[in-house]
Amino acid sequence: MRTPSAHQHTVISRDGTTIGYLSQGAGPAVVLVQGAMADVHAYRRLSEELSKSFTVIRAERRGRGISPHPSTSAHDISRDVEDLDAIMAATGATALFGLSSGAVIVLEAARTLPRAERVAVFEPPFYRDGIDTDHLQQLFDDINHHRSGAALVGALATAGTAPGFVARLPRWAGRSIGRAVLTVQAWRPGPAASLRDLLPGVRYDFHDVAQVDGYFDSFVSITLPVLIIRGTSSPRFLQDAAGALRQLLPASTLVNLDGLGHDGPWNSGDPHAVAAALSPFLRQPPAPHDGDPR
Repeated sequence: MRTPSAHQHTVISRDGTTIGYLSQGAGPAVVLVQGAMADVHAYRRLSEELSKSFTVIRAERRGRGISPHPSTSAHDISRDVEDLDAIMAATGATALFGLSSGAVIVLEAARTLPRAERVAVFEPPFYRDGIDTDHLQQLFDDINHHRSGAALVGALATAGTAPGFVARLPRWAGRSIGRAVLTVQAWRPGPAASLRDLLPGVRYDFHDVAQVDGYFDSFVSITLPVLIIRGTSSPRFLQDAAGALRQLLPASTLVNLDGLGHDGPWNSGDPHAVAAALSPFLRQPPAPHDGDPR
């Protein structure tokens, strides 16, 4: 089967920000919401898989790629939810899928948006002991002062996804390795934004995750069908967070994907396996509404 081509569109969010997205395929529409350190192009293979049966909307998060917007300390997760709402209104989509920080946004959308009818999430990063605010402040300082090498390693360490040896490196060594990685990665061909260009946008990701830190139980009010996906090779805290979310939402479903890491939905992971888990869930008819408890 020939893969449908993707077409670029824009919408205007409630606060006037222009939000870009790519659309491809035909059928029921699902919006894919990105995590940190990537743009819509990291979902290319997942979108190709799903577009055989669905209209796939790759939402570009504000502050990156085709949705440029300067970061501000006054940012609120509700702005990201409003961006999704604008895309859903324009496309008629009622299903959402989110990875990592994008999964946190999707859960907040499920809690607050009447348009949402079903959501799937891949490893939302909830931290048992809370996010490390000291590391977070250092990361923001590095980004603000254009210390990109230190910021790259700091972002991974703060998120808890850095390989063990990287997390233990002295700051000067991590900074040097980070600069080398950024230099090599910038030479890679393709339409995706470079890691150096994407780094400033992680302030949105960490802000959103930190904003819901300590308010995990608020998601208990979600009454929509929820599919929770985790990879067996992901960091333990992410696997535990997915399990805790399953316990919080008794009507949810938890799927384990053998051998996948936190990049499972990305081109570098196994998007075929993720699409195989998502497709049956997305094909289910919407649950009947008995009023809107939200």
